Amino acid sequence: MAFHYPNGRRFVPAKKDPSARPAKQISYSNRGKTLEDDLNESNQYYLSNGIAVIHKKPVPIQIVDVHYPKRSAAVIKEAYFKQASTTDYNGVYKGRYIDFEAKETANPTSFPLKNFHQHQIEHMKSVVNQGGIAFVIMKFTVEEETFLMQLEDLSKFWNRMLSGGRKSITKAEVESCSIMIPLGFQPRIDYIKAIDSILS
Repeated sequence: MAFHYPNGRRFVPAKKDPSARPAKQISYSNRGKTLEDDLNESNQYYLSNGIAVIHKKPVPIQIVDVHYPKRSAAVIKEAYFKQASTTDYNGVYKGRYIDFEAKETANPTSFPLKNFHQHQIEHMKSVVNQGGIAFVIMKFTVEEETFLMQLEDLSKFWNRMLSGGRKSITKAEVESCSIMIPLGFQPRIDYIKAIDSILS
């Protein structure tokens, strides 16, 4: 049966090369998904299910210049950080104050300590001194591996760097003193299980 276009021309199907490979199917479903996105989803799950109340801390900024091209479309043109932010997340779980920083690296063999700042370490020490739980959630993005490292262990590596040692934590060191958090569905990063093992 011959097919014709509305203008009367005959349809001729494109010839397929039998030796040509089919196009590779690529999934972009999780492209751009960051550790922060996963943690925010996990925190929402914890909140919705009455497990914990943990939120991302807002970064305090000072707005200097705003343009109003029209009333409904204000545009911030200039702003500054009011102060250095402390850590990324805080909240309460089982009556205990939780405070943590979330960092990720594309380096498959080590975690750079330049990702942290002295004021963050000091803040987490203050939290622990008041009976809270402070830790870092680290993600190696290449292998999609996520770990929870307590402040006590992070401080050892931080002090080693300050005394002239390595400026990073090797993957083997992270694995030996941290709790691996497997990726899941709901919650995506179930770090509460890791906190339970710390509390027990």
